[in-house]
Amino acid sequence: MAGTDPYAYPESYYAPGWAPPRPRTDRVAVAALVTGVLALGPVALVLGLVALPRTRPGRLRGRGLAVAGVVLGALGTLAWAALAAVGVATAAATRPLPADVPEPVTARAVQVVTGNCLAALPDDGEVDRVEVVPCAEPHAAQAVTAYEFGPDAAWPGAAQAAATVAAACDLTAAERESGLRAVAWAPTERSWAAGDRAGLCLAVLPEPARGSLLDGSAGAP
Repeated sequence: MAGTDPYAYPESYYAPGWAPPRPRTDRVAVAALVTGVLALGPVALVLGLVALPRTRPGRLRGRGLAVAGVVLGALGTLAWAALAAVGVATAAATRPLPADVPEPVTARAVQVVTGNCLAALPDDGEVDRVEVVPCAEPHAAQAVTAYEFGPDAAWPGAAQAAATVAAACDLTAAERESGLRAVAWAPTERSWAAGDRAGLCLAVLPEPARGSLLDGSAGAP
């Protein structure tokens, strides 16, 4: 039987060293990265900026996530701003003119409405820009009536669209005898795809005149 020495030292025991727990990842930084990836630019930018001071050394983790959120947020915000600028420019380029403009303006054909007077009649073919002037100034033609295609109508083809507008563009016998002639403007396939459903009938004067045909004030220049 083996004996034991009551005076022997016990076996050595070493406790593991203590280390402080790692800081948790900042949720705001995570949200900044997620919203940045989702292209929510302004939101990601704000969240990233909020997360930056929260993730300084010695604080919460996620500094890299916060920086990524700021970068993606800035890029996304610039992209949103560019899209907004394009939208504003597009809206301005298609906004209808007042019936009688206060001063000469170069406008797109889709902006012309009944009552507008044109300084000169464009050549035949697709019309893009025209010079619209106050009807009190000398002008060569005036938009006198409009034809609206149905909002759900299918594209009828260039020839049929022109014929439909021209059929609604008939002048009276007295107007024809006075030298007026009618010109029809119909939507093109391209403008139709962009939502244009309006056709215009222009009364072309035998020579430039002042005043409006709509109220009978048209006369010599």
